[in-house]
Amino acid sequence: MGNDAEAIKVVKAHFNAVVAENCMKSGMIQPREGEFRFALPDRFVEFGEKNGMHINGHTLIWHSQAPQWFFTDNKGHDVSREVLIQRMKNHIAAVVGRYKGRVHTWDVVNEAILDDGSWRKSKFYEIIGEDFIKLAFQFAQEADPEAELYYNDYSMANPGKRAGVVAMVEKLQKQGVRIDGIGMQGHIGLNHPSIEEFEKSIVAFSDLGVKVMITELDLTVLPSPGQNVGADVSANFEYQQKMNPYANGLPDSVSKAFNERYLQFFKLFLKHQDKITRVTLWGVNDGSSWRNGWPVRGRTDYPLLFDRKNKPKPVVKSIIQLAQQ
Repeated sequence: MGNDAEAIKVVKAHFNAVVAENCMKSGMIQPREGEFRFALPDRFVEFGEKNGMHINGHTLIWHSQAPQWFFTDNKGHDVSREVLIQRMKNHIAAVVGRYKGRVHTWDVVNEAILDDGSWRKSKFYEIIGEDFIKLAFQFAQEADPEAELYYNDYSMANPGKRAGVVAMVEKLQKQGVRIDGIGMQGHIGLNHPSIEEFEKSIVAFSDLGVKVMITELDLTVLPSPGQNVGADVSANFEYQQKMNPYANGLPDSVSKAFNERYLQFFKLFLKHQDKITRVTLWGVNDGSSWRNGWPVRGRTDYPLLFDRKNKPKPVVKSIIQLAQQ
């Protein structure tokens, strides 16, 4: 939007690739059938072009933030397999086709595999079956044969999910479907996932003969809410306080742990730079991060490399020095 002039300066100075957080998701770009809202995506792509950046489109097919009309008829019943396939094709053709030759890479399908390696029972899966992924990649390739096509998912260091994604990609490859890369979402915490498991996934995905990207990277310093919150409304304020320990700033010990943890991951990325083609942060500065509102609204988190005033944290200098060695 260009509203945060200081953040724009950070992007231009420190980054050479951009991805839209929300404005290219299906519910945002086509809220009603045939009604496309391209104004924001157009501005996003123009920004990338004007600044000579690699442009990644995110995301074509995702169960979340998809418009309800995708899956239902005018009586509210699930549409047939054929109708949903046609709607997928129309959506992908319109969006990818509009930016043909301009958007370099696409997250074609997002988050289709669960942590145990099984298929997410999304509406795409329930109505079309496993083929929805194959079809999505085929439609994207038809719309822009030159763009690189990726699968993107979270918790990719989880052994079950790793195995499920490997199996899915191998099946696509056997079917002759072109898949160019796998995006490993980097929504990490101070203690999870383990570096060792994350590394195993980088290697396993690379062994499929595809590129690996680290996507949506952010490091939460906040506690994860427990499962047994109950339904006592009066407990809400107390619960929020416990879940929001750093509303007035980070203690030095946590800042130190944050910097060390980020550096560990960047050491891993550099170790495997022959496999990893891109590392993308999910946001520019702490103030604009989705982590402040998820999974508990109204918290203050510090997940990115630049603080709320768009100043680089100490780890930025360390990462640069590490990369220059």
